[in-house]
Amino acid sequence: MPSLESLEDLLQEELRDMYDAEKQLTKALPKLSKKASSPELKDAFDEHLRQTEGHIERLEQVFEQLEIPVRAKKCEGMKNLIAEGDEMIAEAEDDSTRDALMIAAAQKVEHYEMASYGTMRTWATLLGKNDAASLFQENLDEEKEADQKLTEIAESFVNQQAAQGAGEQDQEEEESGRRGARNARVQSRSRTSRAAAADRARSRSRR
Repeated sequence: MPSLESLEDLLQEELRDMYDAEKQLTKALPKLSKKASSPELKDAFDEHLRQTEGHIERLEQVFEQLEIPVRAKKCEGMKNLIAEGDEMIAEAEDDSTRDALMIAAAQKVEHYEMASYGTMRTWATLLGKNDAASLFQENLDEEKEADQKLTEIAESFVNQQAAQGAGEQDQEEEESGRRGARNARVQSRSRTSRAAAADRARSRSRR
């Protein structure tokens, strides 16, 4: 990592970091869209993919304005957020539960990006780079819009469906347990009846 001795250095380093973060998202969002069972959620992921591609173009404009090479720096924060979400999503078998989980994972990403863009906008403004600050603000506004859309989807039906799904699963497991107990009692009575019949048969034969 190069030495960071000024606000200008910090801005350039964060720019490279976010450039890689957005690139990572262009690979992650199509996977989320494919796994989404809710059409509304699928559309939200598809829409944010288009926005993310626009974010990358704006960041490239900032590189040009700062007169530095377009170069990414591996964003470990985004890498870990995506990996954590993938791991949890792989364990969710119920569709509604998986949708709720994907929304939560995506919103963690949105808040990470919102913090980064807000910081870069502030730094750019302080450095007198108002054109760059405006581009960061545009990206920030769209991250907020995406986050709000995910909240609306979660609160309008996804979370409720996930909660109902869990209740239905519990009921199914309880009913399965009751059926198992009934079957065990029936089998026990059957074995007892057969044993009694065998005893009677042996008693008659001895007579």
